[in-house]
Amino acid sequence: MRTILAGLLAFVTFFGASAGLGNAGSKPVVVELYTSAGCSSCPPADAMLGKLAERDGVIALGLHVDYWDYIGWKDEFGDPAFTARQKSYARFARHRSVYTPQLIVGGTGYVVGNKPMEVMDFITAQQAQASQVDLTISRNGGRVVIKAVALAAQPMMVQLVRYKPRSVVQIRRGENAGRTIEYFNIVNEWRQIGKWNGSKPLTTSARIKGADPVVVIIQAVGPGPILAAARLR
Repeated sequence: MRTILAGLLAFVTFFGASAGLGNAGSKPVVVELYTSAGCSSCPPADAMLGKLAERDGVIALGLHVDYWDYIGWKDEFGDPAFTARQKSYARFARHRSVYTPQLIVGGTGYVVGNKPMEVMDFITAQQAQASQVDLTISRNGGRVVIKAVALAAQPMMVQLVRYKPRSVVQIRRGENAGRTIEYFNIVNEWRQIGKWNGSKPLTTSARIKGADPVVVIIQAVGPGPILAAARLR
């Protein structure tokens, strides 16, 4: 009972304290949640991502991995590409394994499980850092136009992300059998559209389809720190 109450207190404290996050003009912070509908430990982290998704200064993204599918429930949002991305982070950080739930804040802050206060600390630290890349994006018909200027040259990836804002899933088998779980900002596309070394201003564009929100992320090669992010809802 004490553990449950402590968890609830941390949850309330986090979102009360985070009310100040996302002020106009603040640096957007990308939070990636690696999760699965087959993981019994994930629903609290999924709910936390939903709260983070409400913050203007946070770009919360749910990436569903596929390595839980063998247990009895295939995650309809699971994608081996997201498993590969999580493994790339683990290799870069020299971690021995991957797991769910895991949150990665700004490409550098690793949080195991559902730990709101750790997430808040990483977000606050990220927003306090000076921006290394000035990024703007806009729609032009069926394309997103990307313009960026870097303070210093370094190898970077320009990535395009699309997501579904919300979905409710009834799970009939596996560790979460019988549960109905609400998911938020479910990533359905994550692709690299180019490389950039920052020595000259960047102007490029990419084709987009459908009405899903668009996120552009500029990230140091690794994958390393996320240097800039922008969103079109």
